[in-house]
Amino acid sequence: MLILAFDTATDVATVALARDGKVLGERASRAVRVLQDVEELLEGAGLEASEVKGIAVGTGPGSYTGLRMGLVTARTLSFSLGVPVAGVSTLDALGAGAPGSVPVIDGKRQEVFTLVSGEPRCVAAEAFEVAQGAEHVGDGAVRFRAEIEGRGGLVPPDDDERHVPWARHHAALARDFGAAEAAEPIYLRAPDAERALRR
Repeated sequence: MLILAFDTATDVATVALARDGKVLGERASRAVRVLQDVEELLEGAGLEASEVKGIAVGTGPGSYTGLRMGLVTARTLSFSLGVPVAGVSTLDALGAGAPGSVPVIDGKRQEVFTLVSGEPRCVAAEAFEVAQGAEHVGDGAVRFRAEIEGRGGLVPPDDDERHVPWARHHAALARDFGAAEAAEPIYLRAPDAERALRR
């Protein structure tokens, strides 16, 4: 089955084409380029959009705007191609790229998104429980490297590819394909605009 996968939850958006577990093409860019990246990947693989049989989309947690862009794109492509969608946690995809690691996404505002007892949570960076001796991956691990390493955790070099939620992992983790509307974003706090209105 040919799966188109993408994630726009972090500053680095990724897109991949995979068929039966084999990655046919993948790239990293920005959320605004996702559709262009899809077209270029299909062309590079000599495939037509009509051959795509499923879409795997990153559901976060991450940037509110990035998540919305990714989910709207998934719904639009699902409608136009007539294919089902599966949502995949960005934290799970990061973890799949670095087995045994702790996925950490930069939540901005001195917060990180991570897994606590297997569940996604938003945690203040200073309160984040570091797993001593374990690798921590993701843009949050890079941003808070000093704090993580100072508490006994490990962080790969900034340019290590394990810090990126590669879409190939979304394709591999995708299950329960269905209606695009069923792929819901993982929001762990109110959007910045909504918080500003409350002030």
